[in-house]
Amino acid sequence: MEFVSTKKAPEAIGPYSQAVIANGLVFTAGQIALDPASMTMVGDDVARQTERVLQNLAAVLAEAGCTLSDVVKTTVYLADMADFSVMNEVYAKHFGDHRPARATVEAAALPKGGLVEIDAIAVRS
Repeated sequence: MEFVSTKKAPEAIGPYSQAVIANGLVFTAGQIALDPASMTMVGDDVARQTERVLQNLAAVLAEAGCTLSDVVKTTVYLADMADFSVMNEVYAKHFGDHRPARATVEAAALPKGGLVEIDAIAVRS
């Protein structure tokens, strides 16, 4: 097992790693809309938060030797399922033609009062 850490994404806010590499797979921790430099939440709407979340996710994947194109599965957690279509637009922009499997669920609450959190599993080649 290899543990991933980068200053280009928010540091873990608990006893966990930004990502773990095992058997050629990269398992990321859930990313929320924290700015890596200030560790403060970015944006007060789901579109801006999703942008930051996906930037954070891409930074963690890059440190692990991957890109969003290597992602095989994501899980999206929304504070309000009514935000699904807005999140989906931003998500589609970042993933382009790449279509990993995905589950989207509404969570009762997210860390730091976030509106969206995303984790991923990627294949490292």
